[in-house]
Amino acid sequence: MAIATINPVTGETLKTFEPLGDEALEEKIARAAAAWRSYRRTTPEQRVGWLRSAADVLDGDVDSVAALMTTEMGKTLASAKAEVGKCAKGLRWYAEHGPDLLRPEPADAGAVGADEAYVVHQPIGVVLAIMPWNFPLWQAMRFAAPALMAGNVGLLKHASNVPQTALYLEELFVKAGFPDHVFQTLLIGSGAIERVLRDDRVAAATLTGSAPAGQSVAAIAGDALKKTVLELGGSDPFIVMPSANLDKAAEVAVTARCQNNGQSCIAAKRFFVHADVAEEFTRLFAEKLGALTVGDPMDEETKVGPLATESGRDDVEKYVRDAVDKGATVVVGGQRPDGPGWFYPPTLLTGITPEMDLYAEEVFGPVAALFTVGSLDEAIEIANSHPYGLGANLWSEDEDERAQFVRDVASGMAFINGMVTSYPELPFGGVKQSGYGRELTGLGMREFMNAKTVWVGPSSSEQGEGDTGAAASE
Repeated sequence: MAIATINPVTGETLKTFEPLGDEALEEKIARAAAAWRSYRRTTPEQRVGWLRSAADVLDGDVDSVAALMTTEMGKTLASAKAEVGKCAKGLRWYAEHGPDLLRPEPADAGAVGADEAYVVHQPIGVVLAIMPWNFPLWQAMRFAAPALMAGNVGLLKHASNVPQTALYLEELFVKAGFPDHVFQTLLIGSGAIERVLRDDRVAAATLTGSAPAGQSVAAIAGDALKKTVLELGGSDPFIVMPSANLDKAAEVAVTARCQNNGQSCIAAKRFFVHADVAEEFTRLFAEKLGALTVGDPMDEETKVGPLATESGRDDVEKYVRDAVDKGATVVVGGQRPDGPGWFYPPTLLTGITPEMDLYAEEVFGPVAALFTVGSLDEAIEIANSHPYGLGANLWSEDEDERAQFVRDVASGMAFINGMVTSYPELPFGGVKQSGYGRELTGLGMREFMNAKTVWVGPSSSEQGEGDTGAAASE
């Protein structure tokens, strides 16, 4: 895939970039390794200042950066501005909480025969971040903010269709005053990832993307004995029970399915509605979906812009066509509009069966599959039969149903009466083929840190004759 900015509204190629050659790539890696040797010795207070400065830079650049993201991948301008704000919030969260997260954790010294015992968390080095195009700033910031606060150094291999956003990220940290080469963008194709990951100067990798991409990176990293964090696909269930506020549930369902033009791993994609309220919820859901304005993402009235790539739009169209050919019913949408650009309308399908491709695969576009179920047990059973397990939604006022949902749904995140989303204050990640490891909070920061045990024995003057201070060892 060419490294290029292609406007999804028109299909026009606006700017192309040459990938880094071997020499230039080697220079980038060498600079990162050299930067880490000094950056790891900076104080948490210094890093706090740089993170806050980066947040301030983002605040000042919000209009230009949002327009750049909209131009490169088609998200609405309003959602792009919100994404910039979210990144600034994430930077400030780690600036506020990072020093406490980096303090040594005391252990029970007496229990281990020590004068002092504690755990320190130390950065592990250069981390390769392989990021997707759908949230081109936030996905990268979810890695960068905790990694830089921890004292690690980042190399970003971004998606090939958002190169200008990728280059802005490197520029951002330079403008914020971070030491040289602490965060660098690599304009390379996917074929160069293995070389970078196998390099001894690169300590670990994080990837947000498809399951096949995750398998490939995990295999390479496993062979090289390097840590990985993977956030992969999702086909989140959205379960609606009779006690739910149906109008509110339908309103949130529209946002949960169509956020980012339907291109989100944590978008609700499969809707399981109890038979007692299925007719009314379907009516409300279809009505609200059909009212969304599809069009130019730069227009303030637009709620759904184009899909980011032509191939992505074609994939969505194939899933819908396959389902309809096999008996699904289109309640709303289902026909791509004529004209330029990679648009696809918000679509609601019912009558979904296991023979249809979208039953067990992720549809990365504004297409909702609705199932009528007879119980919460049935909804959870079908939801869990899917290979992904990223997030899950339940709409219910019944305390027993809520407890069952949290206990039994196979997911990394469970949201009740609200939409699955990401916060710096909460861990983010999935189970099964949705990946492993966690981003955000202290858990995300420590994924790429060494938890080092420190044991300090009694001084020699305090030891009795013949006392070596040693216990039975393993």
